[in-house]
Amino acid sequence: MKSYRTFLKQILLNYIIGSVIAVAVVGGLFVLTTVDAPLLQNIRMVGIMMFSFVVMLGLESIVFRHHIRTIREACVIDFPTEEMIKRAYIQLHKFPKLSVYRIMLPHFLGLTVPALILMIICMGKGWITLPTYYLWIGGAGALMVASMHAFIEFFLTASAIRPMLILMKERLHRLYGKDILELGQVHVSVRRKFQWSIFLIGVFPLVLFSLAAQIRLQEMTGMQSGEYWSWAGAVILVSIAFSIVGAQLLARDVEHPIRNLYSEMEHVKNGDFSGEAEDYYSDDFSLLISGFNHMIKGLQLRDRRSAQLQDSYFATLAAALDARDPYTAGHSLRVAEYAVIIGENAGLSTYELDRLRKTALLHDIGKIGITDSVLLKDGKLTDEEFDQIKKHPALGESILQQVEPKDAMQPYLPGVRSHHERYDGKGYPDGLQGEDIPLFGRIIAVADAYDAMTSNRPYRKGMPSEKAIMILEEGRGTQWDPQFASIFIDSYRKKKELIS
Repeated sequence: MKSYRTFLKQILLNYIIGSVIAVAVVGGLFVLTTVDAPLLQNIRMVGIMMFSFVVMLGLESIVFRHHIRTIREACVIDFPTEEMIKRAYIQLHKFPKLSVYRIMLPHFLGLTVPALILMIICMGKGWITLPTYYLWIGGAGALMVASMHAFIEFFLTASAIRPMLILMKERLHRLYGKDILELGQVHVSVRRKFQWSIFLIGVFPLVLFSLAAQIRLQEMTGMQSGEYWSWAGAVILVSIAFSIVGAQLLARDVEHPIRNLYSEMEHVKNGDFSGEAEDYYSDDFSLLISGFNHMIKGLQLRDRRSAQLQDSYFATLAAALDARDPYTAGHSLRVAEYAVIIGENAGLSTYELDRLRKTALLHDIGKIGITDSVLLKDGKLTDEEFDQIKKHPALGESILQQVEPKDAMQPYLPGVRSHHERYDGKGYPDGLQGEDIPLFGRIIAVADAYDAMTSNRPYRKGMPSEKAIMILEEGRGTQWDPQFASIFIDSYRKKKELIS
């Protein structure tokens, strides 16, 4: 609540300062120093301005309370809901833009409309004697003053909301252990800020001076308004054109490095650390690009080390498993090699091939839970013993589910669980059929079967490769996925032709 009060005081202080400068100083001095009127008329005009100022404050306070309500609710309640905090966070981001809305609508209209109505009444009664076109000039001047007030208020509000944004993030994390999800949202683009800022900075003083000069020149020299605006209008148009072009050029110059960085950040967000941002800037953005690229190099090094550590971890697990049975030493490594051959010829991406290889290395990890008397038995297994063996795919999945973080192992679970499923639905543990069997499970099933048939066992000698290939051919579409079995068979025969 204390932080909210500080924020509210800062917002109100910014508004009061801007309003006093815009209305009392700029507007008042513009009227009183430009219009040569008797003291009584000046007093009446000041009275009209003060009355309009009160109307403006009333209208704007109503809108302000509506805009601040979401933020206030999230601050004054001891335990706001998660949704309340997130809505307040988003509203804070919108607050600078909303400050412009308040000033250009309830602020500007609440001041200008009553003032014009009262001026028309006073001029009709003869209490104020001014040319009618002064009202149009006053309205144009008020619009320019409101625009500059909105410009100043936008940047002051953008600064004031930052401590509150930090507070909302901390509160959400403290109460619910979560972070704000609205990242990278653009509420006002850099291009739009530069365009309007340069336009107002360039045009505001000139238009305000031209409006005041027109009145003074007419009173002092009798110059007609048409004669005056024939050249003053041309100067203003040239200034407006220059401001627009300048704003476009400056916005484009600033926007380019931002887009450059954003493009590379998208790659980083997707886990791709291979690229770097192009550095062809001669200003401070060069330092920013250089720092970003330095960060990317650090991420590349960390990613390489992480990949090496992970590969070593998978290979070590596979080697530890194979070491239990000297007759199957290297089985997991060979199955991984065969699976990658199938995956490459099936058109899998590099990322998918890496996941396939690691899944194949771990495909028999569940055998750790099978007793040696069953796993290492020399002779034929009984039905009960084979039932124990059939548990190893599901057991492997269960073992990998214990690894933290859980999402790190998630991509490998389907292949580990399903590598003994049959294409005709007669496999285990789930009896899946056809393409209902996970992709990696169908590929590993072919690679696993080939290595099992060609490897020596205590109770039998491994069969020749050609015979194993023939069995794979016969089992296409029944035991194994016809596409992946055919890919492996074709790959084997092409390799054999090259050797011969």
